[in-house]
Amino acid sequence: MYKVGIIGCGGRGKAHARGYQASDDAEIIACVDPVSEARWDFQTEFDIERTYKDFRDMLENEQLDIVSICTWPEYHADMVLASAGKKVKAIHCEKPMAPTWGASKTIIQTCVDHKVKITFCHQRRFGASFRTAKHLLKEGAIGDLIRVEGSCSNLFDWGTHWFDMFFFYNDDTPVDWVMGQIDASEDLSVFGVSLDAGGLSWIRWKNGVEGLLATGNTSLQHAANRLIGTEGLIEVGVSEEIPLRILRHDAYGWEIPPLEGHEEEDLTILTVLDLIDALKTGRESELDGRKAL
Repeated sequence: MYKVGIIGCGGRGKAHARGYQASDDAEIIACVDPVSEARWDFQTEFDIERTYKDFRDMLENEQLDIVSICTWPEYHADMVLASAGKKVKAIHCEKPMAPTWGASKTIIQTCVDHKVKITFCHQRRFGASFRTAKHLLKEGAIGDLIRVEGSCSNLFDWGTHWFDMFFFYNDDTPVDWVMGQIDASEDLSVFGVSLDAGGLSWIRWKNGVEGLLATGNTSLQHAANRLIGTEGLIEVGVSEEIPLRILRHDAYGWEIPPLEGHEEEDLTILTVLDLIDALKTGRESELDGRKAL
């Protein structure tokens, strides 16, 4: 039985907790939040024995196997480093990884050095529309992949999901080069991190596939993700009514295929179950930190 501690008792912490509750191999024994009401509410909802105001106290007093980190990005590095130093087996952290590239690299290297599995909650890898899109791609429905495109509000907070999906569609192939530009004309932030009002990221992978992520008010907004192949086109997230559609080269119009996968509310649960299975079997998690980096 894996002993679990959760840092951050808000909505994302509760989503992680439901994942551990769904496993026969994990038990949440402690939680952390600086807000007493949040701790007590979390303790009551998930029947947790002990609560802490400071994550350092929990790490010092509990013999934990897994730590979930569900706080703002600026706190992730300190919490990961402290958890890894206590020799936990695994860390499941919310995205984005950290406010800076340097902090993100430190997080991953520390976990490598301490032999700690670290995963980041890019839960859309388990989503029905995204998995169906990849299945269609892999069965050759649109020929060979040429380019992936995405549109969202910003590069950092929401964009991290689409960057991750680009890698998912392209089998986590290493990147050859990347270019980027942002519009910083507005004072925007989320979770304490400054954001772009608009941005562009152009990527080329080592297998020749290219990617474009555009944020803000762009012409790409009518589809969240687009997969362009030599023989067709797949669009993901066109609307609530059209989560996925495909245009084959020999078709007369768009086709809306049946979806294969899980509902949105189940996805974070699946990220936790995947991590636990990876711990049990020794395999790499679908959400391994190297993919997020």
